[in-house]
Amino acid sequence: MDILIIDDERSIRMTTSMALEHEGHYVESVDCSEAAMRRLKEEKFDLIFLDLRLGDEDGLELLAEIVKKYPRQLVTIFTAHASIETAVKATQAGAFDYLEKPFTPDQLRAIVVKARKALATEGEVVRLQETVRELKTEASLNTPPLDFASEDTRTAQEFDTLFRAAASPASVLILGESGTGKSVIAREVHHRSHLREKPFVTVSCPSLSRELLESTLFGHIKGSFTGAVKDTWGKVHAAEGGTLFLDEIGELPMEIQPKLLRLLQEREYERLGENKVRPSNVRVIAATNRDLAEQVAAGEFREDLYYRLNVISVRVPSLRERPKDLVRFAENYLIHFSNQIGRKIRGFSPEAMRVIATHSWPGNLRELRNAIERATILARGEYIEPIDLPRPEASEVIASGRAGSNGPAVGGEFSLEQLEEAHMRRILEWAPTLQEAAAILGIDKATLYRKRKRFGIS
Repeated sequence: MDILIIDDERSIRMTTSMALEHEGHYVESVDCSEAAMRRLKEEKFDLIFLDLRLGDEDGLELLAEIVKKYPRQLVTIFTAHASIETAVKATQAGAFDYLEKPFTPDQLRAIVVKARKALATEGEVVRLQETVRELKTEASLNTPPLDFASEDTRTAQEFDTLFRAAASPASVLILGESGTGKSVIAREVHHRSHLREKPFVTVSCPSLSRELLESTLFGHIKGSFTGAVKDTWGKVHAAEGGTLFLDEIGELPMEIQPKLLRLLQEREYERLGENKVRPSNVRVIAATNRDLAEQVAAGEFREDLYYRLNVISVRVPSLRERPKDLVRFAENYLIHFSNQIGRKIRGFSPEAMRVIATHSWPGNLRELRNAIERATILARGEYIEPIDLPRPEASEVIASGRAGSNGPAVGGEFSLEQLEEAHMRRILEWAPTLQEAAAILGIDKATLYRKRKRFGIS
């Protein structure tokens, strides 16, 4: 916990700070109301210990000011002038609890335990409110939920590995192209873990400069760099007890990588510009569309950090590698968006489905979702036609063919017979019946039978 002590007696500040720090808490202390209000303006504390007699100042007046400005702040009163009347006044003014001087470490510990329980209860309320806000946001965005089922054996195995590891505290590394849903999958891992009631905090590694990214992760103290006008906690502190998701970890600057390694290995960190070591209890999930092994070989990513992150590693296949899932996703998106805008669209024409099945989808789920939403809006009839779908850029088609990630494709160095066989095999993988496959290919069933026999397709 982060604790502030407000007491004009130096000996009380020192002994109380030592006792609390020994229990693993972060403690600051001040001796007057002016310094207290300044620190409360700059920083958030979980618990305050306030002396009722602050030299010439009245602790009850300061308590009233704190409660007025920070209504949810927990304040425990210190006093050597104990009386029922004083205790009643303090609690009526908003004090959380009351502790008579001199007090023992056990009495101090009991107050902290009580405060922790109160914060946990309040935190649960806040989390429920955040969940409601998230659901409202999701509803306002009208985003269809990601489908974690898969008819592709390899994809199903990857998800099975990932979700079985969710309950462990091990670090998770999610690999995959842009648009495959890595951030949504990371959040699902968190929700399926023992940390589901704890914070889930995201840091986008490419979005900030090195200095700002380090500050965002670990926090900083006043004056540590230009613009650091006050002490600030980072995302590691915000994620305490929960999950820290590092999106696009492959773009993490080399200068910050040793500090992340320390967080993973030693479970500790330091704020920027500060020499105080702080403990941390976070589970790290990282994601990237880069090949980290190649980056390690090129000296662009630390090998020791790579192995620390790579405890549980899964690769989310692209849509090109999941033809059966591709069709299901397209149909689900169509149902969702047609319901959303109130249009009665029956489905995709065979020609439109052929376009969907043969496109390389470099943007994966994100691109597919946008394409189906656009088609649903622009469709002229009861079925989605090829004209309603965005045309792939020629460069995308050629690049897909040269990459050969899913067999021969247009633009690659393949014969027409190889292209015909590859295309036929792909259509037969997902088409529900041979009749529909023949229709998509533009041939009759007898011709399809002969071609299957010639290519050895069972």
